[in-house]
Amino acid sequence: MSEFVGKTAVVTGAGSGIGQALARQLAAAGARLALSDVDEVGLAATVQQVRELGGEVRAEILDVRDRAAVLGYADRVREQFGAVHLVINNAGVSFTGEIAETDFADLERVMDVNFWGVVHGTKAFLPHLIASGDGRLVNISSIFGLVAFPGQSAYSAAKFAVRGFTEALRMEVRAAGHPVRVTCVCPGGVKTAIVRNSRAAAGIDVDVLAAAFDRDPGVSPVAAARTILAGVRAGRARVLVGRDAWLLDLAQRLLGPAYQRVVGPEGGRLLDQVRRRPLDRQRESI
Repeated sequence: MSEFVGKTAVVTGAGSGIGQALARQLAAAGARLALSDVDEVGLAATVQQVRELGGEVRAEILDVRDRAAVLGYADRVREQFGAVHLVINNAGVSFTGEIAETDFADLERVMDVNFWGVVHGTKAFLPHLIASGDGRLVNISSIFGLVAFPGQSAYSAAKFAVRGFTEALRMEVRAAGHPVRVTCVCPGGVKTAIVRNSRAAAGIDVDVLAAAFDRDPGVSPVAAARTILAGVRAGRARVLVGRDAWLLDLAQRLLGPAYQRVVGPEGGRLLDQVRRRPLDRQRESI
């Protein structure tokens, strides 16, 4: 699939950030789009941008945690467009907090969206990708699917799971001779609103966390989408997005588990910075 002209591309989490940038670039490349998100306003904005580029688009509000909804959505997309050539499971949420401070419900939500959402999208669309004769499946993991980070236990667990799931699937479809290429994407810092819109354990100030994230030199969603689509065209097994992703991947390869001695203290300092002071918590209770 050297070009996207006339191909049907599915993007979840298309209402903002990387998903929105992917939708715009795919539309500009001539793809027909099936876009979804839980954010109705954001999705509508993406649809308008895509249509301004001349793209044909189907849009639905979709919660990727809902297996039945995702399965039904895949069938409707296949029925409307006749074939599905590219699926990018991009939807995701963030959570910050140490395990001792994290509720089970928060762990479950991160796993349900970030991991099970990928599984649902993969299982629902894989038969259609195989039937197309020229399929591409892209699952978005993370830099935290390569290395763990303090305060990101839930997120890392989900993203490590996405990477393992995707790499195993790539080997399976190759062994079976299916006409589908599978790519796992591991972005580093990307200038999106995922942290600002995230949840956190009690005592973590999300505004301070978002401000710290915004100070880091990350890549733009446009640049991230461009890197991802270049990897899709090349059929790469893994796509790293951003200099930080490349550096941490290299550190893990060179150091093995010893990378934790470097990352651990840095993560601890960040958690100390974003914890609310007792006075702040006292004011909230008044």
